Amino acid sequence: MFLADDSGLAEEQRMMRDTCRAFVDEHVIPFIRQHWQREWIMTPEERLPRKILEVADQIGIRTLGVPEEFGGTPLDPRTQVRTFALIAEELSRGDSGLADKLVQVWKVSTLLKNIAPRHLQEYWFPKIVADPTFFLAHCSTEPRGASDRWLGYDTPETAFQTKAVLKGDEWVINGRKQFVSNGYDAKLYVVYANSKPGAKMREGTSSFLIPRGTPGFTIARCNETLGGRFMNNGEMVFEDCRLPRDHCLAENDAIARRAGHYSRPGRIIQASKNIGIGIAAFERTADYVQNYVQGGRILIKHQVVASRLADMATRICAVRGLLRDASRAVDEGSPNADYLCSMAKLFASEEILKVCQHAVELHGGNGTMLDFGIEKLYRDATMFLHMDGTVDITRFKIIKTLFPETAGNYAGPEN
Repeated sequence: MFLADDSGLAEEQRMMRDTCRAFVDEHVIPFIRQHWQREWIMTPEERLPRKILEVADQIGIRTLGVPEEFGGTPLDPRTQVRTFALIAEELSRGDSGLADKLVQVWKVSTLLKNIAPRHLQEYWFPKIVADPTFFLAHCSTEPRGASDRWLGYDTPETAFQTKAVLKGDEWVINGRKQFVSNGYDAKLYVVYANSKPGAKMREGTSSFLIPRGTPGFTIARCNETLGGRFMNNGEMVFEDCRLPRDHCLAENDAIARRAGHYSRPGRIIQASKNIGIGIAAFERTADYVQNYVQGGRILIKHQVVASRLADMATRICAVRGLLRDASRAVDEGSPNADYLCSMAKLFASEEILKVCQHAVELHGGNGTMLDFGIEKLYRDATMFLHMDGTVDITRFKIIKTLFPETAGNYAGPEN
C-alpha cells in the first residue's frame, strides 16, 4: 500500500493491521464501489449489509475497546491508542462512515471500562460482544451547545441544557441531543446532563448509561449528512426519561473523567480516519494518472499533474508524522498529549481535505460523478472539519492548553 507506516510496530499490531486491510480490500471496497447508491437509501437501517458487520466482528475489530475478560479483543495498554489509530486508518480507507460506526464502539467501551461501575460492565459488555450489530453512542452535542464544550469553560453559562434530577432512586432526564454518531441505531448511549443547577460545568455535569427503549427516550431522526453516511448520525429526545440511580457513570464530575479516556484518544482516531480517506484518494488518483492518456501521454507525465500528486503525498506524510507523535504522547501519558492531539486532529482535517480536492480535480469530470467514487472521498473528508470540535474551536483549544492563564478561562457575560 502507498505511504504505509510500519515504523515501530509490534508483530501483533502488524497482524491486526494486515487482517483489517484484507477485510477492507475484500469486503468493504468492493461493496462501496458496486453499490454506491446504498448510502443514499432513505431507510438508514438498510444502508449497510449485515454481512460486513458480521465479518468485522469475526476478525475482532468491532470490540477493540471491550476488556478481554468479557470477550473483547486484547490490546497492549502501552500502545493501545497507536493500535486504535492503525485500525481506524485502514477502515476509513474503505469507508469513513463504517469506520466511525465501529470506532464509537471502541471509544465508548474504553470510557465504560474506566468509569462504569462493575455491575454495569458485567451486564453490558457481554451483550456488546454477543451481537455484531450492537453499537454505542456518545451524546454530548445539543442544539445550544456543541464544539464550544471542548474548550472546558468552567462556568454556569456553559452548562448542558439537558437536565438530570435525582428523585428517590431514579434519575429523571429531560433534554435533546443532536449530531450524534451512531445516534440513529445504537443500542446503548452515554448521555451528559446538568445535574447541579447553578454550578460550574466541571462541577455540575453527570454522565449516564441509557439503553435504547428506555421509557421517555426517543430517537427523533436520522440526520442526512453530507458524508460518512453509513454512520447514521442521529438526534434524540429525553422527556421525563427515568433511569435507575445506579446507571449514573459519573456524578457531577463527568467532564473531567472523560478527558483521558475518551477525548484524547478520540481526536487521535479522528485524525487517523482522516488519513485513511487521504490514502484512498491518493491511491485512486495515482492509479488514474498513470493509466489515463491525455494529449498523447499518460497524465503523470504532465508536470502540473505530477506536482499535485507530490503535494498529496507530502500532506499525507506530514499529517502522519504529527499523528505518530500525538499517539505516542497519549500512550505514554505525556503532559504534551492534550495539545498534540488537538494539533493532529486540526492538521488532518484541513490537509486531507486539500488532498481530496486534488483527487477530484485530477480526475477531471469523472471526479464529480457519483458512481466514480472520488467525490465521495471529498464529501467524507469535509465532515472532519466539524467532528469532535470544529477547526476554529480546535485552534482555540490548542492555545487554551498552551496558555491557560491568558487564553480565556471564562465564558458568559462580560463583567
